Amino acid sequence: MTISHDTTGAGPAVLLLHSTVCDRRMWDGQVAALAEAGHQVVRADLRGFGESPAADRPYNDADDLVELLAGLGVERLALVGASGGGAVALEFAARFPERVGALALLCTAAAGLEPGDGLRAFWGKENELLEAGDVAGATDLNVATWLGPDAGDDARETVRQMQRHAFEVQLAAGDVEGVEYESSPEAITAPTLLVTGAHDFPEFGRVSDRLAGLIPGARRVDLEWAGHLPAVERPEETAALLVDFLAESGWSK
Repeated sequence: MTISHDTTGAGPAVLLLHSTVCDRRMWDGQVAALAEAGHQVVRADLRGFGESPAADRPYNDADDLVELLAGLGVERLALVGASGGGAVALEFAARFPERVGALALLCTAAAGLEPGDGLRAFWGKENELLEAGDVAGATDLNVATWLGPDAGDDARETVRQMQRHAFEVQLAAGDVEGVEYESSPEAITAPTLLVTGAHDFPEFGRVSDRLAGLIPGARRVDLEWAGHLPAVERPEETAALLVDFLAESGWSK
C-alpha cells in the first residue's frame, strides 16, 4: 500500500510527517516556504489519517515510508515529524541512518514516553467520551488540549476537522496491531533539531531532553509561545525555523 501524499517543488527532498491529532494538512503553512527554499516537499498521510485508509492487517509506518519513497525515486531525504509523526521519523532515521540527511522533530513522541497525571487524565477523558459515542466531545477535547494560546480560530477549526476525520476513520476500522522493530536513537547520524513548546505537556520536553543525550550533536529549541502543534499555531515562524535548520545542516541546494 502506498499511503496518500502530495509533492511540491524540486530539489533535495523533505518529507513532512504529521501529528496524530492531525493529517498532512497541518503543514499547509510550511510547504510554500520549503519549496521556495529549493526543496522537493513531500507530505504524507499515515494510515488512518487524511486520505490514507486505516490498516486492515499488521503494518509499520516506517515501512510504509520505504514504499512511498521507492515510488517517488527518493533515496536520501530530510525528515520533519510532529508528535506521533516524530516517533515515525525517529524510527526511520534509526533504522536507515544512511538515508537521512537532516532530522527535525517538533514536540515529538517516542517509545518509552512515560505519561504524568495530566496526560493520563486527558487520555482517560478522551476514552470515556469515545466509549460514550461522543466523537464531537472527544474532538473538542483534543483541540482544547493540544493547541497553545497563540492558535487562532482558523487553526482551531482546521485541527477540529482533521481530528474528527481521524476519529471517524479509525473507529469504523477497529484496531490493528502495528509491527514493531528494535531501533535506537543512538544510531541516528543526521543533524537533528528537537523543538519543544513551553505550553505543551512536560512529558514531551523530557522526551527531547532524553533524545538530546542520545543523538550525537542534536540541538534543542524551546518555543516559549508554543503548545503541542507549533506548525499550526504560528505557521510562518515554524516555516522559517525549518528553512533555517535545513540550510544550516547542509540539506539544501
